[in-house]
Amino acid sequence: MTTLITDQAELAAFCARQASADYIAIDTEFMRESTYWPILCLVQIAGPEEAAAIDPLAPGIDLAPLFALMADQNVLKVFHSARQDVEIFVKLTGAVPTPIFDTQIAAMVCGFGDSVGYETLVTKLAGARIDKSSRFTDWSRRPLTEKQLHYALADVIHLRPAYEKLRAQLAETGREKWLGEELKVLTDAGTYITQPEDAWQRIKTRSSDPRFLAILRELAAWRETEAQKRNQPRGRILRDDALMEIAAHAPKTTEELARTRGLSKSMAEGWQGTGLLAGIERALALPRDQRPKPEQKPALPQGLGPTVDLLRVLLKMKCEANDVAQKLVASASDLELIAADDEADVPALHGWRREMFGEDALALKHGRVALAIEAGQVKAVPVG
Repeated sequence: MTTLITDQAELAAFCARQASADYIAIDTEFMRESTYWPILCLVQIAGPEEAAAIDPLAPGIDLAPLFALMADQNVLKVFHSARQDVEIFVKLTGAVPTPIFDTQIAAMVCGFGDSVGYETLVTKLAGARIDKSSRFTDWSRRPLTEKQLHYALADVIHLRPAYEKLRAQLAETGREKWLGEELKVLTDAGTYITQPEDAWQRIKTRSSDPRFLAILRELAAWRETEAQKRNQPRGRILRDDALMEIAAHAPKTTEELARTRGLSKSMAEGWQGTGLLAGIERALALPRDQRPKPEQKPALPQGLGPTVDLLRVLLKMKCEANDVAQKLVASASDLELIAADDEADVPALHGWRREMFGEDALALKHGRVALAIEAGQVKAVPVG
């Protein structure tokens, strides 16, 4: 029988017991299909000797003991792919649960590939087989079934041995510092807060026209504000393609706005239309120097292609030799920038990445090392 906590006293007692643990494994189940803010439906926690699912939707339950546990600096919180789980706690408490450990990031540092999934990781490290048949269940419906609870708790029960093996591997290879650098983004509360004025950057557009981008920025900020205020998904306020069409045509009247594909006449004449036209007016009134300036990719000198290709081979070789995911070290654009500039501001030329790859990349670029094949393996060999 799985443990489901719906009682306040039981919650307080469970959290008090976990407060003496060195670490706890945590996962959440939530719904956000019809809301802007995620609805927390279940919190699963596995401590050293017990695991339980906490029901945030239980009548009268107060999650204060859980939040206190999340804020306890003496207890490490272990997540897998933590971003969405942490976002929920930031929304509910205003703070990131700390300290934190993300097994997905740790797995990348330890050579398990790019963004390894939970099921793959626990199969390799814990020998567990995960039943994913309840993955798309409606976690807001009550009562929860025994099958749902078994599925939910498996995510934290098997996370414990996976964490312990990753921790041992990090210690053995001396890569705890590497992981610490990667976790800085996750422990910054700003990572989980979308400011309306920055919302336009989420929209994929190929246009570099400052006028278009100025309008898009205003419209996206208006939509983000309305979505947060009304607690509705962005797409229910207005879809991205409609925002971009409006930004492209910059209608100045309700009649012109109503001609937008995907925007009904009633929407154009209602509160949406009022907000959209006001946003367009604000954008058009901006001085040219206050319009967004799209980031220009630096023009690369001719003839860098072969150098980039060599750097790509070096990257693959180094990552395989060190059991690190390539994605974690350098992107294709990073390699281009390194080929063009020794002082390129890319992660691969800082911190542990520079030690593992960056120094040799610069040496290869300047002919101080060469790539050779020895016994069927590519190796970097000194020149001269």
